[in-house]
This record gives sequence, C-alpha cells and structure tokens, in this order.
Amino acid sequence: MTDAFDIIGPVMIGPSSSHTAGAVRIGRLARAILGEQPLKCEILLHGSFASTYRGHGTDRALVAGLLSLNVDDERVREALKIASGKGLEIIFKTKDLGEVHPNSALIKLKGKNQEVEVLACSVGGGHVVVKKIDSFDVELSGDLPTIVAAYPDRPGVVAAVTALLASAGVNIAHMRVSRTAAGAQALMVAETDQIVSQGLVTAIKALPMMERVIQIEPI
Repeated sequence: MTDAFDIIGPVMIGPSSSHTAGAVRIGRLARAILGEQPLKCEILLHGSFASTYRGHGTDRALVAGLLSLNVDDERVREALKIASGKGLEIIFKTKDLGEVHPNSALIKLKGKNQEVEVLACSVGGGHVVVKKIDSFDVELSGDLPTIVAAYPDRPGVVAAVTALLASAGVNIAHMRVSRTAAGAQALMVAETDQIVSQGLVTAIKALPMMERVIQIEPI
C-alpha cells in the first residue's frame, strides 16, 4: 500500500522531493560507498537534473549529502559554502548518461585512500536507487542496512558471507552480485532486515580473498 509520505514527500529543505531530498540521499549514499571524507568530487548531471539543478538547488543538495547532512538540515542551503570551507573541490558538469532515469547523476569521488564512481537516480518522493558502483551494476536504495563487498570472483565467497549473516540471525532482504567477467572482480550488495553488527562486519572482512567491505546504515 502506498504511504501518504510517498506521495507528499519527506520533511526536507528545498522545493522538490526528487531534485532536493532525493539528491541529498544520493550524495549521502555516494559518501557512504566511498567510506571516507571526500576530497575531490566531479558530478555529472543528466536529463532533468542537468536542466534545472541550479533553480531547484540540486547542486547544493548533492553536496549536502556528501557532507552527510540530512534532508531537513537547514545547512543544506549553504552546502556549497560549507564544502568550500572544508576544502572539498567540486566540479559540476552536464552530460547525457544514456538510457537512465532523467533525474540521474554520476558522482566521481576521491578521498585520501579510496576512489569511486556512483551512478544514482532520484525516482520520486525522496526515494533513490544506486544503479552502478564503478563498473558494477547494482540495485541499492539506502532504505535498509546494506553490506557492499568487493572480492575476486571465486566459488564459495557468496556462500561464506550468507552463512555468516545467517548464523547471526540476519535476514537478507535483497542481494545482487555483479562481476566484470567470470573469474575477475565481483561486487556483492546485500540489503538486510537487521543492522549488521560491527563484529559481523569484521568477520566478513576476515574471509579469504575479501578485499573491501563497506557497511551502510539506512539513509
């Protein structure tokens, strides 16, 4: 059943749930996927985002998310100034990203230790979907606790992760595994019904061949 807030939109700063609230959540997810404070950011805006981002404050909203601000934070309006004060370098460009939702952005982030590219779209009512992380196809909403794991594509890795989650009583709501090629690099995105404890995240990180594990709390 559709909730009234899915129609009206969330409590937020800005004129549009898609162009502001959704944009804040996209920024927050991109920041969470990077896993550290971004130092440099290039944002490619597509479709409706590209044509209206200044008037609707989408630029400020995306940067507010990168600063980990919430959609209802009064500082969203000052996000560009805050980012400048923190030394965060930001470049905005408009670009046709192909067959994607009109409210889409490709965010290229660089931190001290990590770099990542995140393609995400704002689908209405403040809801968002991350469609790509680097070259991997994903489906990530930010509505549920999420584990993102990168590793070489080998037999038994997915089974080992799901076994750890099951032993801790964590139910998997959605899971998607993407790979660049058979036997190459793989990326697992598991959205769960329960918060994954830090101890369990540590256990997943300790699995053989596991290269990187990110824990994302609901955004």
